[in-house]
Amino acid sequence: MIALGVAWVLDGLEITIASNVGPDLTQQATLHMSASAVADIATWYLIGEVIGALFFGQLSDKLGRRNLFMVTLAVYLIGSGLTALTPAGGYWFIFLYGTRIIAGMGIGGEYAAINSAIDEMIPAKYRGRVDIAVNGTYWAGAFLGTIVTLYALNHIAVGWGWRVAYLVGPMLALVIIFVRRHLPESPRWQIMHGRQEQAEGSISEIEEDVGRTKGELPPVDQRKELEIRPTEQIGYLALLRSLFRHYPSRAIYGGTLMITQSFLYNAIFFAYGLVLQFFFNVSPGNTPYYFMAFCAGNLLGPLTIGRLFDTIGRRKMIAGTYLVSGILLVITAQLFKAGALNAVTQTLCWSVIFFFASAGASAGYLTVSEIFPLEVRPRPSRCSSPSPSASARSARTCTAT
Repeated sequence: MIALGVAWVLDGLEITIASNVGPDLTQQATLHMSASAVADIATWYLIGEVIGALFFGQLSDKLGRRNLFMVTLAVYLIGSGLTALTPAGGYWFIFLYGTRIIAGMGIGGEYAAINSAIDEMIPAKYRGRVDIAVNGTYWAGAFLGTIVTLYALNHIAVGWGWRVAYLVGPMLALVIIFVRRHLPESPRWQIMHGRQEQAEGSISEIEEDVGRTKGELPPVDQRKELEIRPTEQIGYLALLRSLFRHYPSRAIYGGTLMITQSFLYNAIFFAYGLVLQFFFNVSPGNTPYYFMAFCAGNLLGPLTIGRLFDTIGRRKMIAGTYLVSGILLVITAQLFKAGALNAVTQTLCWSVIFFFASAGASAGYLTVSEIFPLEVRPRPSRCSSPSPSASARSARTCTAT
């Protein structure tokens, strides 16, 4: 869980640092960027995430989950490290945009496989709460980023504070590289690529590890056996045709969950520092204090109500969290428009909203990874079996959670 969740920690760290140091980058002593140019930093980072998800998502089928996580972490480390080295003055902010694309590619690549790895390694009974908790660690990273920028912007010389803040992510990534050495490869990925012996070895390693704490495990019920024959990969165009031909409602549903939660988060979180500065006259050095309350609300949501997605169910909880978030957001928007809010009350309102929205957004990733055949979750491929009866069993397995 630690090895997988670090992707979200790093993403939360990056987004928070970018948002918190944004007002500082508008000053003459730093990069002297306009407010709109600072807001564009997040856009280029998101473009990098899309590119990384598409590219590394395809590569994950060749490299495997474990190797992919090492490569994408290295890409992120390089991109974020170069961001801190952006020269001041002139049009060097274009260099900054380029480095954000590289850093985003690394994080986007991790997204392509992280939820699939959770689905393949966590028992179904606990998968909902584990997945939501892991995705919720984004806000642990955001909280860490808030503390980092609070110190950097107030205790380090102007012009250097934002650079130091951007270097914290790569330093953390260096440590995590060693942690991820203990992440096992997915046995399902191994078996789908004809590596039966390696898959048996991975299963044995996992069983031995569990057996040391829970005692000897009972034999597996042979009726639950799956017969899988590896087949050739298919491209993204063929994948899209397959998804919208065989699973059109699921594809639309999944896309709606992703687009709506991304729109809500990006619209508010990425520009939050600028809102505090230009609407509520909060100094750049004090914006991290407000982010702490905002991050706390986002982190508590998945940790406290995440288990309800396993007990009450995905459908009811997703509908409930999205609906409550939407209603509260409309009310808050009207209060903001009427000038009835200040920096503190605005932050409290958004903290309450995102208590529910954070859990719903995390469940969105979980749901999308569950409602499609296992073999196409990170990257398209097909599963089949050598006999008609086994084929029927595989078809049920591929479409089941």
